Amino acid sequence: MTQNEALTILKTGANVFLTGEPGAGKTHTINSYIQYLREHGIELAVTASTGIAATHIGGLTIHSWSGIGIKKTLTKYDLDKIASNEYVGKRIRKAKVLIIDEVSMLQAETLSMIDAVCREVKQSDDAFGGMQIILVGDFFQLPPVEKRFSEEQAKLYEEKKLQFAYEANIWGRAQFVVCYITEQFRQDDKEFLDILCAIRKNKVEEKHRRSLGERRLGEKVPENITKLFSHNLDVDNLNTEILNKIKDEQKKFRMETAGKESLVAILKKGCLSPEILELKKGAVVMCTKNNQKERFVNGTLGTVVDFDENSGFPVIKTIGGRNIKIEPMEWVIEDNGKIKAKITQIPLRLAWAITIHKSQGMSMDAALVDLSAVFEYGQGYVALSRVRRLSGLYLLGINEKALEINPKILKQDGIFLADSKKAQEFFDKLPGEEIKTLHKNFILALGGKWKDKNLKIENKKERAGPDSGNFLERIRAKHPKAYKPWLPDEEGKLIMNFKGGMKVKELSKILERQPGGIRARLEKLGLINK
Repeated sequence: MTQNEALTILKTGANVFLTGEPGAGKTHTINSYIQYLREHGIELAVTASTGIAATHIGGLTIHSWSGIGIKKTLTKYDLDKIASNEYVGKRIRKAKVLIIDEVSMLQAETLSMIDAVCREVKQSDDAFGGMQIILVGDFFQLPPVEKRFSEEQAKLYEEKKLQFAYEANIWGRAQFVVCYITEQFRQDDKEFLDILCAIRKNKVEEKHRRSLGERRLGEKVPENITKLFSHNLDVDNLNTEILNKIKDEQKKFRMETAGKESLVAILKKGCLSPEILELKKGAVVMCTKNNQKERFVNGTLGTVVDFDENSGFPVIKTIGGRNIKIEPMEWVIEDNGKIKAKITQIPLRLAWAITIHKSQGMSMDAALVDLSAVFEYGQGYVALSRVRRLSGLYLLGINEKALEINPKILKQDGIFLADSKKAQEFFDKLPGEEIKTLHKNFILALGGKWKDKNLKIENKKERAGPDSGNFLERIRAKHPKAYKPWLPDEEGKLIMNFKGGMKVKELSKILERQPGGIRARLEKLGLINK
């Protein structure tokens, strides 16, 4: 599927999972959709699973936007408190479309929590309170980070201990249309693309290992390129080394703590700012917490340019050119509205070197990478795919784990590809005018202003029809079984008739499904080749 084909589906109002390889243009596609919605006067929420990802699309973290923060589960008290929060409630009620980037790093449980909050605030039983929900990401990349908390909390939803977002019950309820972009815009090196494709398909051969081996360095290390490491310890050591080379006065900021020691330890472990933060003018830093008032997020990069003459707090200049005084902020653990533990620190950390986790979503001309201590699926693939071409890759080391991907994800990716193909075939058959009508009706149903090719503006008072806001109802009015799951008896009928010699066209008629859907199911059952 191309970017434009995905954009066409997004504009119909369908809930969409937008995926594809690194460099396929997922962020570009979603930014185009964001611009389209804003041009038509639609309120939307742009979020991501991490602060770094949020900076790439100009949004907030989904944890901050939804009000769930660092919570692992929700109690009834938590849900009531979040829903009654003036700022959280206002932004959720206003939003008609919710975008969540880097969904691969979002746990299934967290996605269910977000759904629960949206339904509570909007007072609707529909998935995510009836908003259009767009999930963006690639599950071959980094998996969710596990957070451990000692307290047990009653859940508001039935959910087994699951890892990936697509395993959540709400994923099925939301009925996502899969848009799998197959274009490539980051890498322009055929040899390097072949290596990345081999890793993604779990088919790494000796020729690929040789190519990567040729990128290993001896003692000579190039200067002034970003350094990626799999462990925080390597990052901290390099950052400290470079800081020590700056001949300027060093300032120290000590973390303050309060509350139960075991809970404080949990907060320290989850906080990206160190207990003792050492800074100098000229230090490259990264913000480690969201601050809507000062307009920075966890992941904002900058350079220390001064220290405030009154408070002594650091002043940074962001990549965007803004000067911000960074004051201490708090990280807390609450229980039933009471603060059980708290830490306070300047929300910064040194950033000459970064971990592979923090690099996700970046595109680099060159990178110095150490993959000798990779410890989880996806780390090696993410690090390698940050670089545009093989000539820009410098390896300090690499282990076998760096070339492995999660077999569970490999299997699921085949399902996503088949679902995307089915969606592409379905929309390819819709007349252009019908697609344009779907686009128009969705905008009007959300209270926006429709602009046609002649820039004629129709306001929200124009009737869009009773079902214009529900994508699946509109599609199923013409194709009753579009995107519906296969039932066991229906699948049995498919297998029996296909083995009996019935053609796809005939199967399509008796099962009342599109030919593309029939072929996709036969492929999944292993009855025909892809």
